[in-house]
Amino acid sequence: MRRSFLSLLVLLFLFVSAAHADKVTLKNGDRLSGTIVNGDGKILLVKTEFAGDVTIQWDAITAIDSSENLNLTLKDGKRLSGKVVTKDGKFVVAGAPPEAAGTTKDTIVAVRNDAEQKAYDIEAEKMAHPKFTYFWSGLFDTGLALTRGNSATVSYTLSAKAVRETPKDKLTLYSTYIYANDDTLPPSRTTANALRAGARFDYNLSPRTFVFGLTDFETNELQHLSLRSVFGGGFGYHLIKTDNAVFDIFGGISYDRDSFASYIDPGPPPVPIAAIVQNSAEALVGQEFDYKFSKRTTLNERFTFYPNLSHTGEYRYQFDSTVSSQLKAWLSWQFTFSDRYISYPPPGLKGNDLLLSTGLRVTWGKAKL
Repeated sequence: MRRSFLSLLVLLFLFVSAAHADKVTLKNGDRLSGTIVNGDGKILLVKTEFAGDVTIQWDAITAIDSSENLNLTLKDGKRLSGKVVTKDGKFVVAGAPPEAAGTTKDTIVAVRNDAEQKAYDIEAEKMAHPKFTYFWSGLFDTGLALTRGNSATVSYTLSAKAVRETPKDKLTLYSTYIYANDDTLPPSRTTANALRAGARFDYNLSPRTFVFGLTDFETNELQHLSLRSVFGGGFGYHLIKTDNAVFDIFGGISYDRDSFASYIDPGPPPVPIAAIVQNSAEALVGQEFDYKFSKRTTLNERFTFYPNLSHTGEYRYQFDSTVSSQLKAWLSWQFTFSDRYISYPPPGLKGNDLLLSTGLRVTWGKAKL
């Protein structure tokens, strides 16, 4: 008697649970019960009691009957909210106006339950009227090499980038520090000491075109570069802009001020070199390519060429490329190659500065909605 009573309670519980569950019917006749969470017109996410989260192809769905309110967003921007039943192949939303009494599946671009819709509306409001503190994300890259014993050397690189991106604009702040030292034989020698930093602001004129402004600063002890200051801007175009790939081309003009300190060229014979300050107007042309090989592996690459307009025949370029592979949500392994070249180095010095580094990458923040 007691066992029969318990069985009856279990059956009653299962009946009540099923009665209060959303139901999704598929083309093959299968039915799934659970809680509809959200969908984007391609897939529908249903949370079930025993199978967990189940993703269903939108094209495979023939009917939806909801026990709770759903929020449907249509292609024309209209939003319908209420319990949904399926009649004659159309989704009927309780409380919808007569002209929207029956909605076909192909006109729906989003499905959300009340909790998901509330969270989406909060994020959409942030995006429509973003504060400066919203939508920041960034990364830190590190690279370190250390030797002891028959040699005593140390070298490291540290890079940081912060990005604030909305549908209208994008602000990028970046910096890289490179240092290397050799203590194998006295006296100690610094073999690399350079700092690069800058900012760039992009503003979208249309889905494909944008304008930008930039400023760059650089010092390099081994090149006797006390400070390079660059201010510029121009126009750009998104040749490719998909979820997995972005390829931009851009061009404009810039002002460059290079300040080189005085030093002694060891020769032989040793020759004193006076300080050099050069102000130049430059053109700038370049391209930037971002590509996702997979969910974990990405490529970021940029090349910018600066032909000198004030000193004809002189030029410089910048090339930066990084491949990163994600280890965890916040941790990746990165491989970086960078090249800075000027055609007018001070006497006795080379125009190229190459950087090859690998190490850990730490990411933070949340990208745009």
